[in-house]
Amino acid sequence: MASKFSHASRLTRIALVAGVALGVPLAAPALGQAASPQVQGQISLADLAERVMPAVVNIAAVTTSETRGRTLPQLPQLGPDTPFGDLFEEFFNRRGQGGQQGERQAPQQRRSQSAGSGFVIDPSGIVVTNNHVIGDANEITVVFGDGLRLKAEVVGKDTKVDLAVLRVKHDKPLPFVKFGDSDKMRIGDPVMAIGNPFGLGGSVSSGIVSARNRDINQGPYDTYIQTDAAINKGNSGGPLFNMAGEVIGINTAILSPTGGSVGIGFAVPSSLAMNVVDQLKEFGETRRGWLGVRIQNVDEATAEALGLGTARGALVAGVDDKGPAKPAGLEIGDVIVKFDGKDVKDSRDLPRIVAATPVGKDVPMQVMRKGKEVTKTVKLGRLEDGEKVQQASANNKPAEAAKPAVTSALGLELSAQSEELRKRYSIKDGLKGVVITKVDSNSNAADKRILVGELVVEVGQEAVNSPEDVTKRLDALKKEGKKSALLLVSNAQGEVRFVAVSMN
Repeated sequence: MASKFSHASRLTRIALVAGVALGVPLAAPALGQAASPQVQGQISLADLAERVMPAVVNIAAVTTSETRGRTLPQLPQLGPDTPFGDLFEEFFNRRGQGGQQGERQAPQQRRSQSAGSGFVIDPSGIVVTNNHVIGDANEITVVFGDGLRLKAEVVGKDTKVDLAVLRVKHDKPLPFVKFGDSDKMRIGDPVMAIGNPFGLGGSVSSGIVSARNRDINQGPYDTYIQTDAAINKGNSGGPLFNMAGEVIGINTAILSPTGGSVGIGFAVPSSLAMNVVDQLKEFGETRRGWLGVRIQNVDEATAEALGLGTARGALVAGVDDKGPAKPAGLEIGDVIVKFDGKDVKDSRDLPRIVAATPVGKDVPMQVMRKGKEVTKTVKLGRLEDGEKVQQASANNKPAEAAKPAVTSALGLELSAQSEELRKRYSIKDGLKGVVITKVDSNSNAADKRILVGELVVEVGQEAVNSPEDVTKRLDALKKEGKKSALLLVSNAQGEVRFVAVSMN
């Protein structure tokens, strides 16, 4: 974040660090170059820093906004001869509320400044930084290490990945750096960061890759590189280099109880950033693919219930009637294990893969359906900003007549739908399934957060409409040797999810 930078998360804080300065443990020499000299047993990064530093810039962003005036309060009508008249007038004037009684102050301009980091990726003047560094700034100035100051214009920005592309103009080619392949970075590899922490431009720090594919709950495409390099206020948008001088990450945030660096910093990996940057350069916006499904993760119990062997893939819990997945033949209960030739290891992988796939492309998908692998082809749509994936439309046929039967299974008390139950739990018209009227607090179902008033729609991927249907289906699963029953559970509004409940 730019100077305005804190972001609370749990007991510590995920802080956006407008410009990030990461540090690299003094480590291996730049690839293709002679080994750097050793200093007190450590390898110097001086040659590498000297080579790439001219392309790293400080970014000053100024935002001017108009503040509305306030209607001034009426002064007490004390009369011309009272000694308190002057006192009241002085009091209101001192608080900046002088003027005529009942008068509205004129609008005033408010200026706020923030500072961050960035880097040049093209000699023509293309600069990459974090979106939160520039925000809605009216003026953006890019400052080079030699003192050169250039006004910048915004080419495009992406709030979901927190990236922005700027353009500056100069009569000479500008120093620049290139992106590297973040996918080749391993935990323990040395990295170096250069940025503008606390306004101290040209600061170099070093560290290692502490972890990969970190999800810090900042957005739908979280897959951060974690590093122990020092990252502080003002470093957001700065580059994280490998030892070849290639940018493998854009420093963005830190985890800290104090707001300062404690050795846990996060950078957007170049493998994600490059596609976003290319689109921002070409279109001025990011054009992401859209599949039109609601998904959930597959845990071990769910994998066993589905016959997957191991926990993998993204479980389809909803299909948008107007989305690309519907005509492609995707169904609730499908598990997407491969998309466009890329393995979907867990549900977090799928949104990133889909988003990075060109809009309009015919994409093959490998799907596990009731224990068998099938291939589907989908023509990707475009995910528009603010677009919410719709829930699968409910069947509007009225529910079957109420049955008085009540059955206990899996720690649940189940009843057929009735008018009284629909009113009691505010169940949306048209929803099918068996109503849960009680949940044993000591059951596995309670542990899985199944609630009273929800409906069991499917058991073992087969629809159920009565408590008897549930028990019959559970008996069949037990005969098949299943240890868990995969339930499709719906809330009263029709939003569904899969829950694997132990049958032991």
